[in-house]
This record gives sequence, structure tokens and C-alpha cells, in this order.
Amino acid sequence: MDLKQYVTIVPDFPKPGIQFKDITTIMDKGEVYKYATDQIVNYAREKQIDVVVGPEARGFIIGCPVAYALGVGFVPVRKEGKLPREVIRVEYGLEYGKDVLTMHKDAIKPGQRVLITDDLLATGGTIEATIKLVEQLGGVVAGIAFLIELTYLEGREKLKGYDILTLMQF
Repeated sequence: MDLKQYVTIVPDFPKPGIQFKDITTIMDKGEVYKYATDQIVNYAREKQIDVVVGPEARGFIIGCPVAYALGVGFVPVRKEGKLPREVIRVEYGLEYGKDVLTMHKDAIKPGQRVLITDDLLATGGTIEATIKLVEQLGGVVAGIAFLIELTYLEGREKLKGYDILTLMQF
């Protein structure tokens, strides 16, 4: 299946010059969403994943059905102040400033094989921060999966040494 035909390109969103890749037109077609999810599930099975981790919010959309299909748990990575129990945190750079991601301190057990999921690999900053959280708890990042990679932003460079699956490249 050619997933690119189901991605809607929205010009000038969220600001002029951006060609936004809208994945909701994959998600609203059950057979297409299932196909994309199944591709990631097959990849995860090869990696013998113990748990799936995804940053909010679109990492949830990708990761939760993968975790369900694998019969493993899902761990959310959230912005600071959103998780109710004791957390670990990592600060990371944005284009203009900094942000913080958190994960429950007991979410990953040492040695667990982790699949990190998100909708889009752009600059790689969010996933790089997510990797730091997983590894801080002793998890092993066995794979990282995205629906889309924006190759011109070279986010893959920040993730060198990790196995990456992308279903589409723009």
C-alpha cells in the first residue's frame, strides 16, 4: 500500500512556508491505519519488544495500537507536570528555547527492550530526549518507528546508532 497517497499536505500550516504532513487522513481510514500499524508491529516483533514508549500526543496514537497488538505495555512520555507520580525528566532544546519531557520513574525496568514510536521524525530532538529517559532507567532502545521522516531536516543524524523504521519519507 502506498501510504503517501493518504497523507494530506496542508500548505502554510502552522506558519507560512511549512508544508504540514497531516496523518489524520491515514487514521480516519481503518484499513490504512491498520496497515500502517501492522508494519510497525511486524518490525517490533523482529526486535523482541517488551514495552512501547511514545511521546505525547501523536506518539500515543502510533504506539498504543502497536503495544496492544504485541500484548505489551505502553509508557507515555509527557510534558512536565502532566504525570501524577514520581518522574524522571530531561530538558531538551527547541528551535526557540527549551522544553522538558518526563516519564514515570518506575515505567521501564532495567534491560527491557523498548520500541519508541512517533508520527514524524523531523529534527529528532523529541526522540533524542525520549531515548535519554529510557536509557536513564536502564531500558534498551531496540528500535524507533515513525510513520513519516522529513529527510531534509536530518533528524536521523541525532539518532545515529539506533535502528529506525520509517514508513514514508518526504
